[in-house]
Amino acid sequence: MNVALIAHDRKKDTIINFAIAYKHILEHHHITATGTTGRLIQEATGLPIHRVQSGPLGGDQQIGAEIAQNNMDLVIFLRDPLTAQPHEPDILALLRLCDVYKIPVATNIATAEILIRAMEKGEFHWREIVKER
Repeated sequence: MNVALIAHDRKKDTIINFAIAYKHILEHHHITATGTTGRLIQEATGLPIHRVQSGPLGGDQQIGAEIAQNNMDLVIFLRDPLTAQPHEPDILALLRLCDVYKIPVATNIATAEILIRAMEKGEFHWREIVKER
């Protein structure tokens, strides 16, 4: 599966700890991450990460393009809901694309854990059906 990992600045430690805890699952999938998030996860876990631009520099849009091309299966985007983001329109566009293309998206750690555990159990077979369309 193709998994995107994104985190706002105040959520970087959380996503790093998430990647460390679930490295045994993530290592079996193709991981794409925005700039700094990808670098930090790669340094902490040794996982191979395809890095795109930082979110504010177009990384959210790059991941959105992968979704629109049906090349992404899961998005974990740990957002900071209490801090204004200068690229909020890009964030909303990414979330909208997840809805349009039926891509599971987690915006907090609780949902991220539910999705990663479902992925571990192989409970994303429905994605193959969606991809065939």
